[in-house]
Amino acid sequence: MAKRPTNILMFAVDSLRRDRLSCYGYGRATSPHIDRLAAGGVLFENMFSPYVPTTPGYSTMLTGRDVMATGQVCLGAKHPLHKDQPTLPEILREHGYVSTCIGFDGGFYRGFDNYETYEGWGDWEHRPLRKAENLNEKAIPALEELAGEPFLLFLRHMDPHSPYLPPGPFDQMFYSGDPCAKGNKSMAPVFAFKPFADYFASWMPPRVTDINWVLAMYDSEIAYMDACIARILTRLNELGLAEDTLVVVTSDHGETLDEHDCYFDHHGTYEPTLMVPLILYQPGNPQLPAGLRPKNYVLLEDVVPTLLDLLGFKKDLRSVEFDGRSAMPLVRGERANWRSEFYITECTWMRKRGWRTPQWKLIDALEPDFHHKPPVELYNLIEDPLELSNLAKKQPEVVKYLKERMLRWVEKRLKETGKPDPIMQCEVGLDKRIGTVGTAKKLQAR
Repeated sequence: MAKRPTNILMFAVDSLRRDRLSCYGYGRATSPHIDRLAAGGVLFENMFSPYVPTTPGYSTMLTGRDVMATGQVCLGAKHPLHKDQPTLPEILREHGYVSTCIGFDGGFYRGFDNYETYEGWGDWEHRPLRKAENLNEKAIPALEELAGEPFLLFLRHMDPHSPYLPPGPFDQMFYSGDPCAKGNKSMAPVFAFKPFADYFASWMPPRVTDINWVLAMYDSEIAYMDACIARILTRLNELGLAEDTLVVVTSDHGETLDEHDCYFDHHGTYEPTLMVPLILYQPGNPQLPAGLRPKNYVLLEDVVPTLLDLLGFKKDLRSVEFDGRSAMPLVRGERANWRSEFYITECTWMRKRGWRTPQWKLIDALEPDFHHKPPVELYNLIEDPLELSNLAKKQPEVVKYLKERMLRWVEKRLKETGKPDPIMQCEVGLDKRIGTVGTAKKLQAR
Protein backbone atom coordinates (compact mmCIF):
# COMPACT_ATOMS: atom_id res chain seq x y z
CA MET A 1 0.00 0.00 0.00
CA ALA A 2 1.36 3.44 -0.93
CA LYS A 3 2.19 5.70 1.99
CA ARG A 4 -0.21 8.57 2.57
CA PRO A 5 1.14 12.04 1.67
CA THR A 6 2.20 14.02 4.72
CA ASN A 7 -0.35 16.55 5.97
CA ILE A 8 0.73 19.88 7.46
CA LEU A 9 -0.80 21.29 10.63
CA MET A 10 0.71 24.75 11.03
CA PHE A 11 0.40 26.77 14.23
CA ALA A 12 1.36 30.18 12.82
CA VAL A 13 0.88 32.16 16.03
CA ASP A 14 0.68 35.94 15.98
CA SER A 15 3.11 37.83 18.28
CA LEU A 16 4.81 34.83 19.90
CA ARG A 17 8.38 35.46 21.05
CA ARG A 18 10.35 32.30 21.52
CA ASP A 19 12.00 33.18 24.82
CA ARG A 20 8.63 33.03 26.64
CA LEU A 21 8.19 29.34 25.78
CA SER A 22 9.46 26.91 28.40
CA CYS A 23 11.01 24.70 25.70
CA TYR A 24 13.24 27.67 24.84
CA GLY A 25 14.42 27.94 28.43
CA TYR A 26 11.86 30.26 29.98
CA GLY A 27 11.51 29.79 33.74
CA ARG A 28 7.72 29.64 33.77
CA ALA A 29 5.98 26.51 32.47
CA THR A 30 4.04 28.36 29.79
CA SER A 31 3.99 25.71 27.06
CA PRO A 32 4.00 22.08 28.28
CA HIS A 33 2.21 20.74 25.18
CA ILE A 34 4.38 22.66 22.73
CA ASP A 35 7.34 21.48 24.80
CA ARG A 36 6.40 17.88 24.06
CA LEU A 37 6.41 18.63 20.35
CA ALA A 38 9.86 20.16 20.70
CA ALA A 39 11.15 17.20 22.71
CA GLY A 40 9.89 14.77 20.06
CA GLY A 41 11.05 16.77 17.06
CA VAL A 42 13.41 19.54 15.98
CA LEU A 43 13.57 22.95 17.66
CA PHE A 44 15.54 25.72 15.96
CA GLU A 45 17.22 27.84 18.61
CA ASN A 46 17.98 30.82 16.37
CA MET A 47 14.86 31.40 14.31
CA PHE A 48 14.11 35.02 13.36
CA SER A 49 11.34 37.05 11.79
CA PRO A 50 13.40 39.74 10.06
CA TYR A 51 10.46 41.76 8.70
CA VAL A 52 8.10 43.31 11.21
CA PRO A 53 5.02 43.47 11.53
CA THR A 54 2.18 41.11 10.55
CA THR A 55 1.72 41.75 6.83
CA PRO A 56 5.37 41.20 5.83
CA GLY A 57 5.74 38.43 8.41
CA TYR A 58 2.96 36.21 7.09
CA SER A 59 3.66 37.14 3.46
CA THR A 60 7.22 35.88 3.83
CA MET A 61 6.13 32.85 5.85
CA LEU A 62 3.73 31.77 3.08
CA THR A 63 5.93 32.48 0.05
CA GLY A 64 9.56 31.90 1.03
CA ARG A 65 10.31 35.37 -0.38
CA ASP A 66 11.88 38.37 1.35
CA VAL A 67 10.33 41.83 1.58
CA MET A 68 12.19 43.04 -1.49
CA ALA A 69 10.38 40.39 -3.56
CA THR A 70 6.94 40.50 -1.93
CA GLY A 71 6.85 44.28 -1.60
CA GLN A 72 5.07 43.78 1.74
CA VAL A 73 6.93 45.79 4.36
CA CYS A 74 4.29 47.59 6.43
CA LEU A 75 0.87 47.05 8.00
CA GLY A 76 -1.06 48.98 5.40
CA ALA A 77 0.51 47.48 2.27
CA LYS A 78 -0.58 49.14 -0.98
CA HIS A 79 -1.10 45.94 -2.96
CA PRO A 80 -1.50 42.19 -2.40
CA LEU A 81 1.10 39.64 -3.34
CA HIS A 82 1.81 39.55 -7.04
CA LYS A 83 0.26 36.61 -8.83
CA ASP A 84 3.66 35.38 -10.01
CA GLN A 85 4.58 34.59 -6.39
CA PRO A 86 2.93 31.28 -5.46
CA THR A 87 1.94 30.73 -1.86
CA LEU A 88 2.41 27.50 0.07
CA PRO A 89 -1.23 26.37 -0.37
CA GLU A 90 -1.03 27.06 -4.12
CA ILE A 91 2.14 24.99 -4.44
CA LEU A 92 0.62 22.16 -2.43
CA ARG A 93 -2.56 22.25 -4.52
CA GLU A 94 -0.47 21.05 -7.46
CA HIS A 95 0.25 17.92 -5.40
CA GLY A 96 -3.38 17.19 -4.56
CA TYR A 97 -3.60 19.04 -1.24
CA VAL A 98 -6.59 20.95 0.06
CA SER A 99 -6.07 23.83 2.45
CA THR A 100 -7.88 25.80 5.12
CA CYS A 101 -6.76 29.01 6.78
CA ILE A 102 -8.27 30.06 10.10
CA GLY A 103 -7.60 33.62 11.20
CA PHE A 104 -7.52 35.44 7.87
CA ASP A 105 -10.20 36.14 5.28
CA GLY A 106 -8.13 35.95 2.10
CA GLY A 107 -6.86 39.12 0.49
CA PHE A 108 -3.15 39.41 1.14
CA TYR A 109 -2.82 35.79 2.23
CA ARG A 110 -4.27 34.24 -0.88
CA GLY A 111 -4.25 30.68 -2.13
CA PHE A 112 -6.18 28.72 0.50
CA ASP A 113 -9.22 26.74 -0.57
CA ASN A 114 -11.17 27.74 2.53
CA TYR A 115 -11.01 30.65 4.97
CA GLU A 116 -12.51 30.98 8.43
CA THR A 117 -12.28 33.85 10.90
CA TYR A 118 -13.02 33.95 14.63
CA GLU A 119 -13.44 36.51 17.37
CA GLY A 120 -10.02 37.54 18.66
CA TRP A 121 -10.62 41.01 20.07
CA GLY A 122 -12.20 42.51 23.16
CA ASP A 123 -11.62 44.82 26.11
CA TRP A 124 -11.67 44.90 29.90
CA GLU A 125 -15.47 45.08 30.09
CA HIS A 126 -15.83 41.98 27.91
CA ARG A 127 -13.15 39.88 29.59
CA PRO A 128 -12.12 37.13 29.49
CA LEU A 129 -11.19 36.72 25.84
CA ARG A 130 -11.46 33.11 24.68
CA LYS A 131 -9.43 33.55 21.52
CA ALA A 132 -8.00 30.04 21.30
CA GLU A 133 -11.33 28.39 22.15
CA ASN A 134 -12.99 30.46 19.43
CA LEU A 135 -10.31 29.28 17.02
CA ASN A 136 -10.83 25.67 18.09
CA GLU A 137 -14.53 25.94 17.30
CA LYS A 138 -13.49 26.49 13.68
CA ALA A 139 -10.29 24.43 13.61
CA ILE A 140 -11.57 21.09 14.86
CA PRO A 141 -14.49 20.82 12.38
CA ALA A 142 -12.07 21.91 9.64
CA LEU A 143 -9.62 19.21 10.69
CA GLU A 144 -12.38 16.59 10.63
CA GLU A 145 -13.49 17.73 7.18
CA LEU A 146 -9.94 17.67 5.80
CA ALA A 147 -9.12 14.25 7.23
CA GLY A 148 -9.87 12.30 4.08
CA GLU A 149 -7.23 13.86 1.82
CA PRO A 150 -3.78 15.47 2.02
CA PHE A 151 -4.20 18.84 3.71
CA LEU A 152 -2.66 22.05 4.97
CA LEU A 153 -4.42 23.48 8.02
CA PHE A 154 -3.01 26.92 8.81
CA LEU A 155 -3.97 28.38 12.19
CA ARG A 156 -3.31 31.97 13.18
CA HIS A 157 -3.66 32.04 16.96
CA MET A 158 -4.05 35.56 18.37
CA ASP A 159 -3.58 34.84 22.07
CA PRO A 160 -0.12 36.42 22.58
CA HIS A 161 -1.33 39.51 20.68
CA SER A 162 -2.76 42.22 22.91
CA PRO A 163 -5.23 42.51 24.57
CA TYR A 164 -3.88 39.96 27.06
CA LEU A 165 -7.07 38.86 28.85
CA PRO A 166 -7.06 35.05 29.17
CA PRO A 167 -9.81 33.13 30.98
CA GLY A 168 -9.39 31.47 34.34
CA PRO A 169 -7.58 29.65 35.78
CA PHE A 170 -4.85 30.83 33.40
CA ASP A 171 -5.29 34.47 34.42
CA GLN A 172 -4.07 33.56 37.91
CA MET A 173 -1.41 31.07 36.89
CA PHE A 174 1.56 33.44 37.13
CA TYR A 175 0.31 36.35 39.26
CA SER A 176 -1.05 36.59 42.80
CA GLY A 177 -0.53 40.25 43.60
CA ASP A 178 -2.66 43.37 43.41
CA PRO A 179 -2.42 44.89 39.91
CA CYS A 180 -3.65 48.23 41.31
CA ALA A 181 -1.49 48.39 44.44
CA LYS A 182 -0.93 51.92 45.65
CA GLY A 183 2.63 53.17 45.55
CA ASN A 184 3.64 50.97 42.63
CA LYS A 185 4.93 53.25 39.86
CA SER A 186 5.96 50.62 37.31
CA MET A 187 3.09 51.39 34.91
CA ALA A 188 3.68 55.15 34.93
CA PRO A 189 5.99 55.16 31.87
CA VAL A 190 3.56 52.92 30.00
CA PHE A 191 0.69 55.39 30.28
CA ALA A 192 3.03 58.32 29.78
CA PHE A 193 3.32 57.26 26.14
CA LYS A 194 0.20 59.04 24.88
CA PRO A 195 -0.23 57.38 21.42
CA PHE A 196 -1.05 54.04 23.08
CA ALA A 197 -2.40 55.18 26.47
CA ASP A 198 -6.09 55.00 25.54
CA TYR A 199 -5.64 51.61 23.91
CA PHE A 200 -3.92 50.19 26.99
CA ALA A 201 -6.61 51.66 29.25
CA SER A 202 -9.26 49.88 27.18
CA TRP A 203 -8.07 46.42 28.22
CA MET A 204 -6.09 46.78 31.44
CA PRO A 205 -7.58 46.99 34.95
CA PRO A 206 -8.73 50.52 35.81
CA ARG A 207 -5.91 52.35 37.64
CA VAL A 208 -3.49 49.47 37.09
CA THR A 209 -0.08 50.21 38.63
CA ASP A 210 1.89 46.95 38.47
CA ILE A 211 3.59 46.14 35.18
CA ASN A 212 4.17 42.59 36.39
CA TRP A 213 0.45 41.94 36.00
CA VAL A 214 0.68 42.70 32.27
CA LEU A 215 3.81 40.57 31.86
CA ALA A 216 2.10 37.70 33.65
CA MET A 217 -0.96 38.00 31.42
CA TYR A 218 1.19 37.61 28.29
CA ASP A 219 2.61 34.40 29.75
CA SER A 220 -0.88 33.30 30.78
CA GLU A 221 -2.14 33.81 27.23
CA ILE A 222 0.56 31.44 25.99
CA ALA A 223 -0.36 28.85 28.62
CA TYR A 224 -4.04 29.13 27.72
CA MET A 225 -3.29 28.82 24.01
CA ASP A 226 -1.02 25.86 24.70
CA ALA A 227 -3.85 24.02 26.48
CA CYS A 228 -6.19 24.69 23.55
CA ILE A 229 -3.54 23.49 21.09
CA ALA A 230 -3.50 20.23 23.05
CA ARG A 231 -7.18 19.77 22.15
CA ILE A 232 -6.35 20.03 18.44
CA LEU A 233 -3.48 17.57 18.82
CA THR A 234 -5.76 15.17 20.67
CA ARG A 235 -8.31 15.29 17.88
CA LEU A 236 -5.55 14.78 15.31
CA ASN A 237 -4.58 11.60 17.14
CA GLU A 238 -8.19 10.43 17.50
CA LEU A 239 -8.61 10.74 13.74
CA GLY A 240 -5.61 8.49 13.23
CA LEU A 241 -3.66 11.27 11.51
CA ALA A 242 -0.84 11.96 13.94
CA GLU A 243 1.83 9.87 12.20
CA ASP A 244 0.84 11.25 8.79
CA THR A 245 0.96 14.90 9.86
CA LEU A 246 3.86 17.32 10.13
CA VAL A 247 3.21 19.80 12.95
CA VAL A 248 4.82 23.22 12.62
CA VAL A 249 5.00 25.89 15.34
CA THR A 250 6.18 29.37 14.39
CA SER A 251 5.14 33.06 14.47
CA ASP A 252 4.99 36.13 12.25
CA HIS A 253 7.02 38.17 14.77
CA GLY A 254 7.71 38.43 18.47
CA GLU A 255 6.40 40.92 21.01
CA THR A 256 8.03 43.71 22.99
CA LEU A 257 6.82 43.70 26.57
CA ASP A 258 8.62 46.03 29.00
CA GLU A 259 11.71 46.55 26.87
CA HIS A 260 12.88 49.65 24.96
CA ASP A 261 9.74 51.72 25.70
CA CYS A 262 7.88 49.75 23.00
CA TYR A 263 5.34 48.47 25.48
CA PHE A 264 3.13 45.46 24.69
CA ASP A 265 3.37 45.77 20.94
CA HIS A 266 5.46 44.54 18.00
CA HIS A 267 7.38 47.47 16.65
CA GLY A 268 11.08 48.21 16.63
CA THR A 269 13.77 45.82 15.44
CA TYR A 270 15.02 44.85 18.89
CA GLU A 271 15.50 41.18 19.66
CA PRO A 272 12.15 40.57 21.42
CA THR A 273 10.33 41.45 18.19
CA LEU A 274 12.63 39.49 15.89
CA MET A 275 12.98 36.22 17.79
CA VAL A 276 10.29 33.63 17.06
CA PRO A 277 10.03 29.85 17.48
CA LEU A 278 10.34 27.18 14.84
CA ILE A 279 9.48 23.63 15.86
CA LEU A 280 8.96 20.71 13.44
CA TYR A 281 7.39 17.51 14.72
CA GLN A 282 6.16 14.31 13.12
CA PRO A 283 6.27 11.06 15.08
CA GLY A 284 8.33 8.40 13.37
CA ASN A 285 9.80 10.72 10.75
CA PRO A 286 13.53 9.87 10.61
CA GLN A 287 14.25 13.27 9.05
CA LEU A 288 13.29 14.94 12.33
CA PRO A 289 15.40 13.42 15.12
CA ALA A 290 13.75 13.79 18.52
CA GLY A 291 15.30 16.47 20.69
CA LEU A 292 17.56 17.99 18.03
CA ARG A 293 18.14 21.73 18.59
CA PRO A 294 20.13 23.26 15.71
CA LYS A 295 21.75 26.59 16.52
CA ASN A 296 22.01 27.71 12.88
CA TYR A 297 20.34 30.95 11.81
CA VAL A 298 16.94 30.34 10.21
CA LEU A 299 14.57 33.01 8.87
CA LEU A 300 10.86 33.10 8.02
CA GLU A 301 11.66 32.85 4.29
CA ASP A 302 13.18 29.43 4.99
CA VAL A 303 9.88 27.93 6.18
CA VAL A 304 8.29 27.11 2.80
CA PRO A 305 11.47 25.60 1.26
CA THR A 306 11.97 23.55 4.41
CA LEU A 307 8.43 22.15 4.34
CA LEU A 308 8.65 21.28 0.65
CA ASP A 309 11.97 19.55 1.24
CA LEU A 310 10.51 17.55 4.13
CA LEU A 311 7.54 16.51 1.99
CA GLY A 312 9.88 15.36 -0.77
CA PHE A 313 8.79 17.94 -3.34
CA LYS A 314 12.28 18.52 -4.71
CA LYS A 315 10.97 19.70 -8.08
CA ASP A 316 9.32 22.70 -6.47
CA LEU A 317 12.58 23.70 -4.85
CA ARG A 318 14.10 23.95 -8.32
CA SER A 319 11.17 25.35 -10.30
CA VAL A 320 9.79 27.94 -7.84
CA GLU A 321 11.85 30.98 -6.92
CA PHE A 322 12.62 31.36 -3.22
CA ASP A 323 14.81 33.72 -1.25
CA GLY A 324 14.93 31.30 1.67
CA ARG A 325 16.67 27.95 1.78
CA SER A 326 15.60 24.61 3.22
CA ALA A 327 16.79 24.11 6.78
CA MET A 328 16.99 20.35 6.30
CA PRO A 329 20.71 20.36 5.29
CA LEU A 330 21.29 22.12 8.63
CA VAL A 331 19.29 19.44 10.45
CA ARG A 332 21.28 16.69 8.72
CA GLY A 333 24.58 18.40 9.51
CA GLU A 334 25.40 18.85 5.83
CA ARG A 335 25.77 22.63 6.19
CA ALA A 336 27.11 24.79 8.99
CA ASN A 337 24.87 27.70 7.97
CA TRP A 338 23.10 29.29 5.06
CA ARG A 339 23.77 32.76 6.46
CA SER A 340 25.46 34.54 9.32
CA GLU A 341 23.94 38.02 8.81
CA PHE A 342 20.68 39.39 7.48
CA TYR A 343 18.60 42.45 6.63
CA ILE A 344 15.87 43.60 9.03
CA THR A 345 12.96 46.02 8.60
CA GLU A 346 10.21 47.50 10.74
CA CYS A 347 7.36 49.61 9.46
CA THR A 348 4.59 49.43 12.03
CA TRP A 349 4.35 52.91 13.50
CA MET A 350 7.73 54.10 12.15
CA ARG A 351 10.14 53.14 9.36
CA LYS A 352 13.42 51.52 10.25
CA ARG A 353 15.79 49.06 8.67
CA GLY A 354 19.04 47.50 9.72
CA TRP A 355 21.59 44.75 9.57
CA ARG A 356 22.15 41.94 12.07
CA THR A 357 25.26 39.80 12.50
CA PRO A 358 26.12 37.36 15.32
CA GLN A 359 27.90 40.22 17.11
CA TRP A 360 26.37 43.46 15.87
CA LYS A 361 23.00 45.01 15.17
CA LEU A 362 22.63 48.25 13.24
CA ILE A 363 19.27 50.08 13.32
CA ASP A 364 18.86 52.95 10.87
CA ALA A 365 15.76 55.16 11.20
CA LEU A 366 14.28 56.53 7.98
CA GLU A 367 12.02 58.98 9.77
CA PRO A 368 11.89 60.48 13.29
CA ASP A 369 11.36 57.87 15.98
CA PHE A 370 8.17 58.49 17.93
CA HIS A 371 9.93 57.22 21.07
CA HIS A 372 12.61 59.89 20.47
CA LYS A 373 15.36 57.34 20.06
CA PRO A 374 18.49 58.31 18.14
CA PRO A 375 18.42 57.97 14.34
CA VAL A 376 21.22 55.40 14.37
CA GLU A 377 21.61 52.61 16.93
CA LEU A 378 24.39 50.06 17.23
CA TYR A 379 24.45 47.18 19.71
CA ASN A 380 27.04 44.55 20.53
CA LEU A 381 24.78 41.52 20.90
CA ILE A 382 27.50 39.40 22.51
CA GLU A 383 28.40 41.85 25.27
CA ASP A 384 24.99 43.52 25.45
CA PRO A 385 22.27 40.98 24.50
CA LEU A 386 19.52 43.19 25.98
CA GLU A 387 20.52 46.05 23.63
CA LEU A 388 20.85 48.62 26.38
CA SER A 389 24.03 50.43 25.33
CA ASN A 390 23.93 52.28 22.00
CA LEU A 391 27.49 52.32 20.62
CA ALA A 392 26.78 54.25 17.42
CA LYS A 393 28.76 57.31 18.46
CA LYS A 394 31.58 55.30 20.05
CA GLN A 395 31.98 52.89 17.11
CA PRO A 396 31.41 54.96 13.94
CA GLU A 397 33.61 52.64 11.87
CA VAL A 398 31.39 49.68 12.74
CA VAL A 399 28.29 51.71 11.83
CA LYS A 400 29.87 52.62 8.49
CA TYR A 401 30.87 49.02 7.76
CA LEU A 402 27.44 47.57 8.59
CA LYS A 403 25.55 50.28 6.72
CA GLU A 404 27.67 49.65 3.63
CA ARG A 405 26.90 45.93 3.81
CA MET A 406 23.21 46.64 4.25
CA LEU A 407 23.07 49.07 1.32
CA ARG A 408 25.02 46.73 -0.95
CA TRP A 409 22.53 43.97 -0.15
CA VAL A 410 19.60 46.31 -0.84
CA GLU A 411 21.12 47.39 -4.16
CA LYS A 412 21.73 43.77 -5.14
CA ARG A 413 18.15 42.75 -4.33
CA LEU A 414 16.67 45.74 -6.18
CA LYS A 415 18.58 44.73 -9.30
CA GLU A 416 17.43 41.12 -8.93
CA THR A 417 13.76 41.93 -8.41
CA GLY A 418 13.49 44.94 -10.70
CA LYS A 419 11.10 46.44 -8.13
CA PRO A 420 11.32 49.63 -6.05
CA ASP A 421 12.49 49.43 -2.46
CA PRO A 422 9.22 48.81 -0.55
CA ILE A 423 10.32 50.59 2.61
CA MET A 424 10.80 53.75 0.58
CA GLN A 425 7.31 53.39 -0.88
CA CYS A 426 5.29 52.94 2.30
CA GLU A 427 3.32 55.66 3.98
CA VAL A 428 5.35 57.85 6.34
CA GLY A 429 4.35 59.86 9.37
CA LEU A 430 2.99 58.63 12.68
CA ASP A 431 -0.11 60.80 12.36
CA LYS A 432 -1.11 58.80 9.26
CA ARG A 433 -0.81 55.46 11.03
CA ILE A 434 -2.35 55.88 14.45
CA GLY A 435 -5.08 58.05 15.89
CA THR A 436 -7.94 56.70 17.92
CA VAL A 437 -8.06 53.49 19.91
CA GLY A 438 -10.17 52.02 17.12
CA THR A 439 -7.55 52.84 14.53
CA ALA A 440 -4.82 51.25 16.62
CA LYS A 441 -6.88 48.10 17.15
CA LYS A 442 -7.77 47.84 13.47
CA LEU A 443 -4.18 48.23 12.31
CA GLN A 444 -2.67 45.99 14.97
CA ALA A 445 -5.11 43.22 14.06
CA ARG A 446 -3.85 43.05 10.48
